[in-house]
Amino acid sequence: MATINLPNADRTLMPYTTGEPIRFPSKAETARFNRIAYAAAHIVADPLADNDPWLDANIDWDKTIAFRHYLWDLGLGVAEAMDTAQRGGGLDWPGAKLLIKYALDAAKGRPDAKICCGVGTEHLEASADVTIDDIIRAYEEQIEAIEAMGGKLVVMASRALARAAKSPADYEKVYGRILRQVKEPVIIHWLGEMFDPALAGYWGSSDHMAAMETCLNVMRDNAERIDGVKISLLSKEKEIAMRKRLPQGVRMYTGDDFNYAELIAGDEDGHSDALLGIFDAIAPAASAGLAKLANDDLQGFHGIMEPTVPLSRHIFKAPTRFYKTGVVFLAWLNGLQDHFIMVGGQESARSIQHFAELFRLADKARVLHDPDRAASRMTRFLAVHGLA
Repeated sequence: MATINLPNADRTLMPYTTGEPIRFPSKAETARFNRIAYAAAHIVADPLADNDPWLDANIDWDKTIAFRHYLWDLGLGVAEAMDTAQRGGGLDWPGAKLLIKYALDAAKGRPDAKICCGVGTEHLEASADVTIDDIIRAYEEQIEAIEAMGGKLVVMASRALARAAKSPADYEKVYGRILRQVKEPVIIHWLGEMFDPALAGYWGSSDHMAAMETCLNVMRDNAERIDGVKISLLSKEKEIAMRKRLPQGVRMYTGDDFNYAELIAGDEDGHSDALLGIFDAIAPAASAGLAKLANDDLQGFHGIMEPTVPLSRHIFKAPTRFYKTGVVFLAWLNGLQDHFIMVGGQESARSIQHFAELFRLADKARVLHDPDRAASRMTRFLAVHGLA
């Protein structure tokens, strides 16, 4: 245990004493998971790069790939080059392609490694003169590149399509064209506007239930080419409603960082698998919880997972697109990287009060790997900001 002075909402500093971290599960326990679980993984910036941080993305490749091995060691899959990796928010397509290459190369040496890779259109500017055919070609370019490397695809939402589409039919045309070309079943990712405001109205409607009809139409027409769908709408009701209507054999991968525990546990009508950014931050707890679930210990699963939910809701609070800052901050506190510097200068996206509450909630969730180290780093962080 460690004691640290943390700022409160009234601007006073109050002592806080940490508890005990969660036990990392064994290899034998993680081998028995009965849910598919991917962690969308972050990238580690190069802190010594002589660059303009808001403009240039310099990555510490060794630390970034080491983090993938850490996730694989815990039995989790890696969802690569997703929005958690600041895709389209600091990491451009050339950088994402290199990241995917290095991650796939690392996975080849591990027969237990699960990995899927994001494919999008961010190299195409979302301007007024972009056409539907331009968007199809942009998707095709990335699909060809990733499939040539042997990667399983996650078809990410397109900002260009959100701007160019005039009706649901345009979405059906784009997805129909690209899905007919893929070599193996893909995961479709419906990222809500709370994660990326540029995706408002995706699938042709600002009403999520109406948009869901278009997405379901695409999946029904292409079910044999779809492994699953990941929806990130932060609504368990919408996810469950869609889960009940999926074509036979198509999985629901929860992207709900507010309600993942109960969605993964499921109900009498089914369950969700997982593709979650929060699993980057709470990987040992996620792994231990999934091991309990696989052993038919539902109470043990919730006992581990439920304390992580307040932490996740805090990290993903509005503006939700800044959640990557909390994910990377916790990785630094846990010694998984040596600094708190982010691509695009995103380390500045949250407040000191936000980080202080994150520390408390991470401790209550038992995901501070070494409380003494975490407290030492938090103390130094506060001192740099004049709170010694």
